[in-house]
Amino acid sequence: MITEYVLFDLPANMSREQVVESMRAVASKWRATPDLIRKTFVYDADARQTGAFYLWSNKAAALNAHNEDWRRAVLETFGSVPVIRYFETPLVVDNALGETIEETVRAPNKVR
Repeated sequence: MITEYVLFDLPANMSREQVVESMRAVASKWRATPDLIRKTFVYDADARQTGAFYLWSNKAAALNAHNEDWRRAVLETFGSVPVIRYFETPLVVDNALGETIEETVRAPNKVR
């Protein structure tokens, strides 16, 4: 599994409500994205930044989802270039679902 960290600056005039609405507007698209296990939206009012942590089954899926078209759309919508980092993710503890997800060669295993 791969965790992808995405962060970008917000326009000075964009309110928290507008940021959250933009998150809601794309949520269904991300729910329908193959190989995306989880997405956590983030917002930092003091730094005027937003982004997300994505948990992907593989890095190729992350790279495909955040291609040049996506980066261009972020630049056009928010006026900034996203910073993106990738991390190997061997284990995820999910207390909300009561699961621990461990990376395997084929697919994540759920361990209760």
